[in-house]
Amino acid sequence: MPYRMIQVGTGGFGAWWCSTFIPPNIKDGLVEVVAAVDINPEALVNAKEHLGLRDDQLYTDINKAFDEVRADFCAIVVPPAFHEQVVDAALDHDMHILSEKPIADTLEASVRIAVKVSSAGKKMGVTMSHRFDQDKTTLREELRSGRYGRIDYLVCRFTCDYRKFGSWGKFRHEIPDPLMVEGAVHHLDILADLAGAKCDTIYAQTWNPAWGEFAGDSQALVIMRFDNGVRATYEGAKTNAVGLNGWTREYIRAECEAATLILNHRQLERFNYDPAGKCAQGREGQGEPIPLIEQPKWANTWLIEKFVRWLDGGKPMETNVQDNLQSVALVFSAIESSRTGQPVKVQEFLQRVKI
Repeated sequence: MPYRMIQVGTGGFGAWWCSTFIPPNIKDGLVEVVAAVDINPEALVNAKEHLGLRDDQLYTDINKAFDEVRADFCAIVVPPAFHEQVVDAALDHDMHILSEKPIADTLEASVRIAVKVSSAGKKMGVTMSHRFDQDKTTLREELRSGRYGRIDYLVCRFTCDYRKFGSWGKFRHEIPDPLMVEGAVHHLDILADLAGAKCDTIYAQTWNPAWGEFAGDSQALVIMRFDNGVRATYEGAKTNAVGLNGWTREYIRAECEAATLILNHRQLERFNYDPAGKCAQGREGQGEPIPLIEQPKWANTWLIEKFVRWLDGGKPMETNVQDNLQSVALVFSAIESSRTGQPVKVQEFLQRVKI
């Protein structure tokens, strides 16, 4: 029997859920969408067109939808500032939850949500989609294979030209810290996943250039140190003259004991260390290609399946709400570091909020 789900948010990125992420899981018999909610009635056409919902299954009032339609879980695809109120409504109606990142728009709200979900005995997953994309998954599996020895440090570059107001979705140009909350939340999460340990210390500088049409900071440089000694640097930008490594085309370099691995524009290559060599030199694009892993589902499509398998009694998805507090803590520790000009001890920062 498929799990009955209510889709909350069908405009903006929610349109992708309707058209791309959910349908393969309907086809596989994993989910059945029984209702959709969006405050903009025009956005509900996405649920009608791509999910085949009837007019009586489309709602602009979330409480009315949850009162009238029984479901096993809801998917939350609305701006982060509204996540907590949707979570509250879902828990009041005995539903599990699958939510877009971040858990919420503040660390305090994220911790509250995690506590509420646990207290209610429900399951909540967060769709950290980029960690589970094909190219990053391949890089992760290569690093975890042990073939390249210990990881020394990681580098991630994500640069875009979204400087004009509304080019990255209107709300992101109006919120505080848009790069960190809506962009770096993915990339810092990926770096922590590749490092294979919790982040110990983070130092960040964030800012918005005069030509960036953002209310908050759209650029960042970040340095991280993890519990296992791995270091990482992150360059994030939404206001550059040109996007060199935008969404799904990020640059990630892993410097390991026995090799350098480079992921750039979805192509992965390695340069192996030669113990007999002397001052070896390499050039990007001339390394040994590593083929990307092949499987039917990636990113959010795959994460919906992971969530359903968890509901079936399988192992918790990697991005369950409790574990995902680490990703949110990275974002808000970086924001704190930029504001104070000092490094932040991430686990201590998170613990203070939990207390």
